[in-house]
Amino acid sequence: MDKSPEAFRTISEVAQNLDLPQHVLRFWESRFPQIKPLKRGGGRRYYRPDDVELLRAIKHLLYDEGYTIKGVQRLFKEQGARALAGKPFVAEDLIAAAPPAAKAASAEPGQGDAQPGEIGQLSSEEIQLLRGALAELAECERILSSARAR
Repeated sequence: MDKSPEAFRTISEVAQNLDLPQHVLRFWESRFPQIKPLKRGGGRRYYRPDDVELLRAIKHLLYDEGYTIKGVQRLFKEQGARALAGKPFVAEDLIAAAPPAAKAASAEPGQGDAQPGEIGQLSSEEIQLLRGALAELAECERILSSARAR
C-alpha cells in the first residue's frame, strides 16, 4: 500500500527514497535548521513532504553540484531554502544568483584574467559556479559516452 504524496515519512522511508544512510539525514538536520521533522514519542522522526523536497535539494547541491555544506547554507540564506526545494538546478540559475562582479567577469572575456603563472582570487560564489559547471560537464560527458557506446 502506497502512501499519499502528502503523507509524513519516517526516517527509514526518506533514507531509502533518497538513497542515503539515516545518519546523514540526522547530520543534515543539525546543519540545516530549515529541516524540521516532527518528533513523536521516543524521538521517532516524521518528515513532511516539504522536508523531503528540501533534503532532495540538499543532496543534489552537495553530491551533484559540488557545493560544500557552508555553500548550501549560504545559498539557502541568500535565496531561501524553500524557494530552491523542488526546483531543477541549471547553470543559468546559478549564474543568475552570482554577484554582479562574477557575472561581469563571465560576460567579458579577458577582463580580470590572471596572468600566466598567477593564481586569480576567486570568491566562494565563483568557485561554486565553477563547481556547478564542472558537474554539468561531467554529466554531459557521461551522456555522450553512453550514446557513443550504443
